[in-house]
Amino acid sequence: MYLQERNTSKIESLHQSVAVRFDYDVHFTRGLFEPSNPLLAKVLNRDNVTKSIIVVVDSGLLEHHPQLVAQIQNYTNFYSQIINLAVEPIVVPGGEAAKNDPTLVEQIHQVVERVGLCRHSYILAIGGGAVIDMVGYAAATAHRGIRLVRIPTTVLAQNDSGVGVKNGINAFGKKNFLGTFAPPVAVLNDFDFLNTLDDRDWRAGIAEAVKVALIKDSNFWQFISDRAADLANRDSEAMEYLIYRCSQLHLNHIAGYGDPFEMGSSRPLDFGHWAAHRLEHLTNYRLRHGEAVAIGIALDCTYSYLQGLLTKKDWQQIIKTLQQLGFSLYVPELAIDLDDTNSESCVFRGLVEFKEHIGGELAIMLLQGIGRGIEVNTVDISLYQKAILWLQMIETNISA
Repeated sequence: MYLQERNTSKIESLHQSVAVRFDYDVHFTRGLFEPSNPLLAKVLNRDNVTKSIIVVVDSGLLEHHPQLVAQIQNYTNFYSQIINLAVEPIVVPGGEAAKNDPTLVEQIHQVVERVGLCRHSYILAIGGGAVIDMVGYAAATAHRGIRLVRIPTTVLAQNDSGVGVKNGINAFGKKNFLGTFAPPVAVLNDFDFLNTLDDRDWRAGIAEAVKVALIKDSNFWQFISDRAADLANRDSEAMEYLIYRCSQLHLNHIAGYGDPFEMGSSRPLDFGHWAAHRLEHLTNYRLRHGEAVAIGIALDCTYSYLQGLLTKKDWQQIIKTLQQLGFSLYVPELAIDLDDTNSESCVFRGLVEFKEHIGGELAIMLLQGIGRGIEVNTVDISLYQKAILWLQMIETNISA
């Protein structure tokens, strides 16, 4: 009777505002697992208590660094008063296979449960961006969050995916359909790992630097354009600066743009990515992520030029620089079913998936000048079709 007679019209709603601060450092070093290098031990020894850790290693890395597991065990033995290696390092497949197999996340969860890791323990993710994404997702969802240390070993991971706040795996044929926003406690970039990358992986990571330079920093873009041949020829000094500046720009954006967890629809750092993500799927991940991003950048820059946003001179410089870096600007999957935007084989399905992924209205970053991005909410499909044909002609001329 009492519940029926209560008058709730005068009861005000409650409002709660929660502010959460995240701090993490991105370090640059060499010989991370040499006992003479105390960096990792210092990162784990934040409160002078021995920490239990598990380590997950990219199998592709072990092909070039077969002693890495032994080095990790030796390092943790040397710093045993600080680090307790709870179980032998877990080896998982590298590349997109890591993000396409959900049993890997379950495997990590099982190890966490079996060895009794708590929220004050650490998981170390060592490998390329895909492995780091997958391990980060596992860490963020065990106990609602176990501390994560990222140790990225590719250019792409060191300058982009490894330094951000996102984790995820693929599902339902869609890139990063499952994931979390969970910052690491630290990122440790060991430049020595780059020495054994094959040329494709060395080059692929440069695409993310091209992306952020084009939309945010004309001086950085000029450096990339001027040093394109050096970067393509594996100049270490040029690459180390590229990674440092690219990481800095990404971190500044995450901290200063006002939307680190992407609650809105604006995603400037995804310049070139709506097509890239779709192309990765359409090529069954034959394309590296960075290779797909390079094509996506070329496509969006060509569209920007056709729209009258970008000058011919700037467009030509972008295309030329991408070519000098060694990127292909076209793959056949780009032109399949162009007139049927509902086809699963059409690259323009990427626009629909992009909108779903970000929520709200479509938000695509285009270019209105070097270092100056512009966000648009509608696109002209017929003009994008023309841009694709232009890229096809450019690539055909190169091949000829």
